[in-house]
Amino acid sequence: MRPITLLSISFFSLFISSKLLAQEIITTMDIDWFDLVVGLTGGISIFLYGMDKMSTGLKQVAGSSLRRVLTMLTQNRVVGMFVGLFITMIIQSSTASTVMLVSFVQAGLLQFSQTLGVLLGTGIGTTVTAQLIAFKLTDYALFVVSVGFLLKVFIKSDRVKNISTAILGFGLLFFGMRIMIDSMGPVRTYTPFIETMKNLENPLVGILFGMMFTALIHSSGAFLGLVVVLAQQDIITVTAGIPLMIGTNIGTCITAVMASIGTKREAVRVAIAHVGFKVVGALLVVWWIPGFTKLVHSLNYFYDFSNARQIANAHTVYNVGLTLFFLPFTKYVERLINWAYPEKKTISSDLSQTLTPIIKHLDYGVVNNPEMSIGLARSEIHNMIKLVEKMVEFVIAPFLNSTPQFDKKYPTLSVVEGIHVRENKVDFIEENVRKYLLKVSQQELSDRQIAEVFGLISIMSDLEAIGDIVEKNMLPLIVKKESLGREFSSEGKEELKLFHLKVCKQISRIKFAFHDHDLSKAQRGVQKMERYMDLEEEFRMKHMIRLRQARPETIETHEIHMDIMDKLKQINVYTGEIAKIIYQMTAVETGEKIQG
Repeated sequence: MRPITLLSISFFSLFISSKLLAQEIITTMDIDWFDLVVGLTGGISIFLYGMDKMSTGLKQVAGSSLRRVLTMLTQNRVVGMFVGLFITMIIQSSTASTVMLVSFVQAGLLQFSQTLGVLLGTGIGTTVTAQLIAFKLTDYALFVVSVGFLLKVFIKSDRVKNISTAILGFGLLFFGMRIMIDSMGPVRTYTPFIETMKNLENPLVGILFGMMFTALIHSSGAFLGLVVVLAQQDIITVTAGIPLMIGTNIGTCITAVMASIGTKREAVRVAIAHVGFKVVGALLVVWWIPGFTKLVHSLNYFYDFSNARQIANAHTVYNVGLTLFFLPFTKYVERLINWAYPEKKTISSDLSQTLTPIIKHLDYGVVNNPEMSIGLARSEIHNMIKLVEKMVEFVIAPFLNSTPQFDKKYPTLSVVEGIHVRENKVDFIEENVRKYLLKVSQQELSDRQIAEVFGLISIMSDLEAIGDIVEKNMLPLIVKKESLGREFSSEGKEELKLFHLKVCKQISRIKFAFHDHDLSKAQRGVQKMERYMDLEEEFRMKHMIRLRQARPETIETHEIHMDIMDKLKQINVYTGEIAKIIYQMTAVETGEKIQG
């Protein structure tokens, strides 16, 4: 966080809080509504800013494990529920978690069925924030802010800086609450306000108010914080707090619904499921709120909880109960939503649509979430590697066969035409992902994320260079060989086939190293590149021996043979460079010491 931002917030907060603290409980004087409104809005602003800083710090500490956990551990619905709980605890926002799910389904990284358990877990994750807020830590808020700020200024470790950002945000969150508490003090005895608050005990009014206010500020945490503040001031009762809590659970759906607009149907289903869980949960409870309130009050048997704590407990009981109710039936929920909102029946796409380059994964709506954005960019780059892999794999066939060769994926196209199509797609992906990553680089990133963003850009440059070698350098050699009308020697043909096979294996190796974040495969890619350089030299010497033997087919195809080997060697070098970048990125990500 920039120092000027911290100073501005501090001076503003101290000014407001000093004026509010100077006032006694007002019973006979008029209320200063300006100070009250500014104090309340300022407190909410600092609360939200603190929550954002805490979320940023925790996300940076968690690093890429967030996206990896989300995409790898959601096959089992129970595990998915714990994943949702964990991620929401880290990023402090069920809304952000749900938007992440919508984007990942849109990108094809997750299936709709995998998200249901996670959605239920996000609800429980939000209860952690409410329980924290219910602690009376406001008196220590500035001390926590000081600790976070000092750590951030004086400790240069990237990890400690991220932790200090989270601590600083935690302190600002409670400092914002302190300002809200102090600003609301004067209305504790203001009869019209008290009467208005009593109206919130009407379940319908409370739910609608909570829903609309949460939808307006896009933060259930902030609204629950305000409810807890009112409860701490004894302005609202537990009976009024519960409908507000239910309403905020529904209101938090609005952002996910907005994020799903314009996405494919499977992504829209995530938003439908999110809304469905919350609305059905509200309908199940709204009819027996008095009974639910008694259930929450019964927890006082173990400890005499304050009103604020009881509202936080109600939030926890509600979301845990909702999860336990729906979790066994997620398969049926999936079938119901698939039936209610099926895929559109489309006419099978023609070849021109198949050949048109498209971007499947990028989402500018989440560019302010670096980990998620980087994950989406990696998915596009993985597709780019697969395209380049096929270009290199298919290009050798016309050199080794005199009969016309057709593309294996696009049978109506020749190998040459198929390579042109893939090169067009590679260029399209590179251009779009580079722009996307440069946009991501303008966000607040950790040193690791900065290195990964520019590492990915470098990988794309090398992949594009490989594509250019195939299209611009090797394809013209096919025409040259056809016009020559001669075949390679049997030994020369076998050497070309073997070296080409090694290069293809090398591309496959970096593909899996990249996708799996596999340090050993990346390291092996670097080692194999050097070994294949020696192999190319060995084959070159054998070719020279045949040339000295004046073998006619060797002499006539010498230039083309050497050009092909040279281009394959260049591709091998690029794969080694890509493997080095993957190795460095993965080593930093996993905390391994970089060798060599």
